[in-house]
Amino acid sequence: MLIQIQNIFKIYNEGKENEVRALGGVSLGIDNGEFVAIVGASGSGKSTLMNVLGCLDIPTYGDYHLDGTDVTSLTDKQLAHIRNKKIGFIFQGYNLIQELDALENVTLPLIYQGLGAEERMERAMDALRKVGMDDRAHHKPAEMSGGQQQRVAIARAIATHPPIIMADEPTGALDSKTGAHVLEILRELYRGGTTVILITHDNGIAATAKRVVRLSDGVIISDELQEVDWQ
Repeated sequence: MLIQIQNIFKIYNEGKENEVRALGGVSLGIDNGEFVAIVGASGSGKSTLMNVLGCLDIPTYGDYHLDGTDVTSLTDKQLAHIRNKKIGFIFQGYNLIQELDALENVTLPLIYQGLGAEERMERAMDALRKVGMDDRAHHKPAEMSGGQQQRVAIARAIATHPPIIMADEPTGALDSKTGAHVLEILRELYRGGTTVILITHDNGIAATAKRVVRLSDGVIISDELQEVDWQ
């Protein structure tokens, strides 16, 4: 099992009057090569769950094993190392550095991986090519549309060749046509063997995944496989 969480709780201000239980005992397993949508309304706990799964946050209670490693016992530095090696993130807000061009943005995580300049350049250009943005390599985010920025963000996520892609509302700021293109890129990654975890509030987008996990009030209320009309 690639991802295995058992009885995960995430509680803010525990024991205080303003205590918030964002996750209330979530257990979930995700295998290598799955395409999973985690769906829920605002406040359901889906973003908190993604932050825990993505090692951006640690649970208050519970167990989390990522590819056999108990990540709840790791230091911040070790968590950062796991994130850089195992997970590519795609966010609704793109999170590109405005002062850097597309190529420099995509190259950044490869620097943290310790790759040499030539290999960084090759990998970054290859990633931009895969999302159809190699001709915009030297454009800064302000010179690109939202859809173009999101494709650069996807290139940045896949340049490290991570086994897992986590996409948090990746089409939320895009028009329907551009959003469909972004979802097709995610499907291509899945076809290539990448595990894709898609966080969304939109049932239409969730319908493109092979498996749908629904959250409400910090707990899983359903976990179902579904037929999709693409291969």
